Amino acid sequence: MRTLSGGWDLDSHWKPPANRSRRATRTHAPPRKRDCQRTCAVTPPKDWLLWIRNHKRIGLLYLVSITLFFFLGGFFALLIRLELMTPPGDLISSQTYNKMFSMHGIIMVFFFLIPSIPTVLGNFFVPMMVGARDVAFPRLNLLSWYLFNLGGLCMLYAVVNGGVDTGWTFYPPYSANFSNTNVAMAVTAIFIAGFSSIVTGLNFIITIHAMRAPGMTWFRLPLFIWSLYATSLIQVLGTPILAITLALVAGERLLHLGVFDPAYGGDPILFQHLFWFYSHPAVYIMILPAMGVVSELVATFTRKEIYGYKFVAAASVAIAVFGFLVWGHHMFVSGQSIFAGLIFSLLSYAVAIPSAVKVFNWTATLYKSSVSLQTPMLYAFGFIGLFTIGGLTGLFVAALGIDIHVTDTYFVIAHFHYIMVGGAVMGYLGGIHYWWPKISGRMYPEIWGKLAALTVFVGFNLTFFPQFVLGYLGMPRRYHAYPDEFQVLNVMSSAGASILGVGYILPMIYLAWSMRYGEKAGANPWPATGLEWHTPSPPPKENFLEPPVVTWGAYDMSAQPELVARLNDEDRMYEAALRVGARKREELDVEPPAAGA
Repeated sequence: MRTLSGGWDLDSHWKPPANRSRRATRTHAPPRKRDCQRTCAVTPPKDWLLWIRNHKRIGLLYLVSITLFFFLGGFFALLIRLELMTPPGDLISSQTYNKMFSMHGIIMVFFFLIPSIPTVLGNFFVPMMVGARDVAFPRLNLLSWYLFNLGGLCMLYAVVNGGVDTGWTFYPPYSANFSNTNVAMAVTAIFIAGFSSIVTGLNFIITIHAMRAPGMTWFRLPLFIWSLYATSLIQVLGTPILAITLALVAGERLLHLGVFDPAYGGDPILFQHLFWFYSHPAVYIMILPAMGVVSELVATFTRKEIYGYKFVAAASVAIAVFGFLVWGHHMFVSGQSIFAGLIFSLLSYAVAIPSAVKVFNWTATLYKSSVSLQTPMLYAFGFIGLFTIGGLTGLFVAALGIDIHVTDTYFVIAHFHYIMVGGAVMGYLGGIHYWWPKISGRMYPEIWGKLAALTVFVGFNLTFFPQFVLGYLGMPRRYHAYPDEFQVLNVMSSAGASILGVGYILPMIYLAWSMRYGEKAGANPWPATGLEWHTPSPPPKENFLEPPVVTWGAYDMSAQPELVARLNDEDRMYEAALRVGARKREELDVEPPAAGA
């Protein structure tokens, strides 16, 4: 029997093997169209949680899980900003404040930012975008969700039983010997969740390698797939290092192994090397998928192919490789050799080059384009602006002299959040809005989407830009009290955080509303070129009613006549509207608007 890589049967006259009954082998036949279309049937909750192995539903399960963790981490951020509105530290104690910023960081990094785009948008769309029916290992995919939630439950146990006060970095010897909080349970939670990350990355690598549709060559892959492929390499290669490191912290705490404890001959700096060897590449686990989303948005809403497609694809892999070489720039003040510091500083500048390639190529694609300013594109613009600021300030902290001045100040906090929140979260929200019609089969209210995007952008900048100034002036991070002269900037930051919170809540409201009351979405509402837009909205269980064969390059609209015809119709309607407006102005003797007005 001849099959495609995605598992499709090519034999038009399929017959069961002679040594098996027809009934026993019928499940191997190609899916019938009416079976594919029965995807919206009500599924009992038990089946969702125990038996479901469909990649799209697992993506939706992840969406629910990470949304809960996002708002839990956001609650801790709210308490932090309320505390910092006044200089004396009069809302919560210093010990409680330590727990607040520690749990905020642990939950946001390990239970939202790292899994967000790969587990939700990746699980839902990677098989569809490569032309497969599912991921390579559906059962492992469901297991990854269970592991993630098991780790999340362990973290919640640590939170409700006193919390953690070590910061999200768990630096020994404090974490190993002196903290009397739930350090062991917290590192166990991250250890378990790490296996979820490894399994997800392994699934994506094999799916992309082995299950692409006929004609889907490597350089016809969407850039979102390239970014998730690079991300998956980091997950598979880097996450075991973090797991071993945190296991050693737990062993040090419980058994006094002497790995990191100087009292037993250990070296606490060794922990920093091991931790940052994973945790700097983890920054790219968070940001690379968002870069892939932005590439899809720029191509769709400019109606152009991405300028320098192959360079952008290669930049994703280059970022993954260079990411493993720059961990030492987190340790410039740890006492490491000045020569090691110089090398890590140079490598940190080098890793900025592939990131800049992406930004410049997006800008070149936008140049002289007719950009459709719909909600997802507004998030893409927000990403490009905020990520650029975060990247440029990253060059500041990569310079030895400046880093010594701003280390452990709010400058580092602002830089980190411009990358992680301004970059990763803007990319995540852009992707959710872009693919929401495909996920739900419904359109959301565009005016509310634009309002939310603008609110997030304004609130974010008002929250974190003052922190650059605070850090430069010398305000240290992780202190719940501060001198009076820093209050104005801290009040601005707290006010911005309230606006940012509103911007995050709005999409939850109107996206939930759209599931019941939104206008029904067509198969390709934007329009776009990827394989995922060649299926109904929402997609059938098997993704495609017919086996896809790819004959066009990534983002090549000219090779898809139906898209060309649709775009030509839209252009003709636009030109007709301009002519009507010109006639009305002539009748009313009104001057035409100035160019650019």
